[in-house]
Amino acid sequence: MKRLFIYFSLTGNCDLVAEHLKEKGFEIRKVEMKKPLPKSFFFSIMTGGFLAGMGVKSKLKDYDHNIDGYDEIIIGSPIWNGRFSSPLNRLLKEIDFKGRNVKFVFTAGSGEGKRALKKANKLYPGAECIFLKEPKKYKEELDKLSA
Repeated sequence: MKRLFIYFSLTGNCDLVAEHLKEKGFEIRKVEMKKPLPKSFFFSIMTGGFLAGMGVKSKLKDYDHNIDGYDEIIIGSPIWNGRFSSPLNRLLKEIDFKGRNVKFVFTAGSGEGKRALKKANKLYPGAECIFLKEPKKYKEELDKLSA
């Protein structure tokens, strides 16, 4: 069974999820923004939250778009301003995951994202959504991943 974790990470929380899933047999594919956010943590979260609130689809560096042959795909992203991150907005525009066994793993300081959940359910009805509260800080959050 081929399994893929495709994700974006700003602060390393989704990178930790990637390490965890790699140990469980997932192939890992990280996407990166073409134009990075400011280096200052404060300005990066302010900018990221603004972009997410506006529904921006940030341009991504080149990555492998091919998802053929994967039996399970987990899409990972931080939650920004309660919404999908702008890199995730772009990823979902560029790759059609419909008709596939898709799950979402979101990381957030609060451990939730109601608007993100609503959007995920609208785009991919029935897709499982797992919210992790800062797994770098709270390693036990990774236990929520039953993969």
